[in-house]
Amino acid sequence: MKISKLYTAICAMALSAASLTSCTDYLDKSPDSDISATDAYKDFQNFQGFTEELYNCIPYFSKGYWTNSWNWGEDEIMNVGIDYHMVYKVDQGDFWGWQSEYDGWKCGWMDGGEFGNFVPNDDKRFTKMSLWKGAWYAIRKANIGLQNLDLMTDATQEEKNLIKGQLLFFRGWFYFELMQYFGGLPYFTEPLSATEEFNAPRLSYQETADLAAKDLEEAAQLLPMDWDKTKVGANTYGKNQIRITKAAALGFLGKNYLWAGSPLMNKESQGSPTYNAEYCKKAAEVLGDLLTQVESGNTQYGLLPWDEVSNNFYTIEQNGHIPGSSKDGSITEALMLGPDYGWDDSNWGQSKQYGTSLISASGVTSLPTANYVNYYGMADGLPLDDPKSGFDETHPWKNRDPRFYKDIVYDGERVVSKDLTGSEASFQYADLQTDGKFRDVTNGSRTGYLLYKFIDMSCNKFDQGNTWSHHFNLHLPWMRLAEVYLLYAEAVTEGYGSPSAKSSTCSLSAIDAVNKIRERAGVADVNAKFTGDKEKFMGELRRERAVELAFEGHRFNDLRRWLLLDKYPYNIKTSQEFLRVGDIDPEKDSKDEQVSGWKEKQILKRDFSEKHYWLPLKKKDCQIYPEFKQNPGWE
Repeated sequence: MKISKLYTAICAMALSAASLTSCTDYLDKSPDSDISATDAYKDFQNFQGFTEELYNCIPYFSKGYWTNSWNWGEDEIMNVGIDYHMVYKVDQGDFWGWQSEYDGWKCGWMDGGEFGNFVPNDDKRFTKMSLWKGAWYAIRKANIGLQNLDLMTDATQEEKNLIKGQLLFFRGWFYFELMQYFGGLPYFTEPLSATEEFNAPRLSYQETADLAAKDLEEAAQLLPMDWDKTKVGANTYGKNQIRITKAAALGFLGKNYLWAGSPLMNKESQGSPTYNAEYCKKAAEVLGDLLTQVESGNTQYGLLPWDEVSNNFYTIEQNGHIPGSSKDGSITEALMLGPDYGWDDSNWGQSKQYGTSLISASGVTSLPTANYVNYYGMADGLPLDDPKSGFDETHPWKNRDPRFYKDIVYDGERVVSKDLTGSEASFQYADLQTDGKFRDVTNGSRTGYLLYKFIDMSCNKFDQGNTWSHHFNLHLPWMRLAEVYLLYAEAVTEGYGSPSAKSSTCSLSAIDAVNKIRERAGVADVNAKFTGDKEKFMGELRRERAVELAFEGHRFNDLRRWLLLDKYPYNIKTSQEFLRVGDIDPEKDSKDEQVSGWKEKQILKRDFSEKHYWLPLKKKDCQIYPEFKQNPGWE
């Protein structure tokens, strides 16, 4: 087989084959570049080169564009005038906006990329933001690889297992990512030719999830927990952070089962808008197995210490170190990361997207909504609205959950370390009270808060912590260990009917799992008033998930799978209105500042209907063959 023919086969996709025109560059090769099919797959080095491209298909969602948006729940809102990001389009009910055909800026990570083209081996960040194109490409490529495993003759069993495990993982994982948004899909396990007639029907969500589970389960059996401890991985020792491991396979296998058992997916598949206990039990067993391995201390995985928790999302003054692990590399919390194409990508719009333009160079601001900030309870573990929480509307910043101070900038907090003088002196502290300097709806905060979870406080035009010399690197994980604890807690509770229950594979109860996360943050355990009742515990678990995983891209899918997306108060976004009592005192802890007139103001209501629980498929793809039907309400 000529390499030109090989690349032609690789470039074919199950859907939207015509969109992969970028691969035509490979069609004209000199005769010297010809290679046989046997040589292409015969040993680990060659086959891994083939498999490596699958990593490049992982969307670069956190910094693929100058600025980006991936929080589409009730958690975030853009400043006024930024109407080209998906968060705005979702707010308007325009779910077509995920598609490049309806996105003139091509800034959405699900179907973006430069000129709408998908170029798997291109190292330009603007091409790394296409879940739709990348997933179908990767699924086909994984199928080609699995079809040719028998040609891998010059390889050890370990090497064969590593190749097969990666191929199976990526097929299952990409299907899982697609299913979350679009529901059940045809599940291709063999590569289709560009001329083959399509007739595979859309499966139900649970049918698709079962097939993805089969792939992820086998991948977990084949992949190592730590590539550094394999003979193959020794060749790249210390540089295997983004390699897919057994932990990632188990984590997404469990998540896949829990999603299949969630109310939205169970309604789509079985007609019942409730949890499916059997799927939840499967999730609990898998996730419990993973947690037991982690809790044994025999893996590289663990929760980062509290003083390094920001290393999950960004690193600074660490020579561009990829986030996800501790500074010394001894603990890894990220179970799955996409490729990092350079820390300097963070120095563009993404690192400037969270501060008012008074202190940032960006005209785009991603803002936490006041209604979402209210999920951050008190250090005593109680929610704000609990009569015994101790929350005081005149001192709203006092004694809050420590994660509040990590993630959120509130009124009176110092936001510039450098001492400012003259007209700039008023920018030293966040002026977020009603009608304050930082409250301009176009260039500042619409909500009374700023979001700093993903940037260091020095990332402003005065301190310049996000310039090249500081090696600031923002890079979000697809899954981290904290989420596994929370997934396990939910799966156990809904699978076995009690927060005190445990899976057969883990000694932790659902309550224990949630408390593990709270203990890291210095928050009191789940109060006893919530632990004796399943529904009350689930309410607190959902709040815990909202806080611990805040703004990491989970909320939209959580609200959908819980069938809460169109329900009040999850369909509104609010601002916090108040006045500061007295001037800011630099000698006083900003947490102790007093305010008056504390009230919330609704600034947006999202008018969703039942159709908004699934994103619309591309119209042109639904025209390929009759069995590939559009999602209800989007016809």
